[in-house]
Amino acid sequence: MVAVNELLTNAVRHGGGLGRVALWSADHAVVCEVSDTGTGLPEAVPDRPVRPAATQPGGWGLWLAEELTDSFELVTGNGGTTVRVSSRVP
Repeated sequence: MVAVNELLTNAVRHGGGLGRVALWSADHAVVCEVSDTGTGLPEAVPDRPVRPAATQPGGWGLWLAEELTDSFELVTGNGGTTVRVSSRVP
């Protein structure tokens, strides 16, 4: 829930104020995909988020989403950003 909240917050704050969310189950996991149509992330952003400095007040969303889930995929470009996370369920 925290990971999804962080992704939705990013979509609203940085993705033009709107976002799309999709949830489904697949292969014994819950999958969530959040997309926006913003300008995308800077090219310097790595595929796997880097932990921000402890004193940094913002910029924790993608890192938290990656840390709190079992899989993390990020696709970004001029047409927006899509992040897909999944967590295994028994």
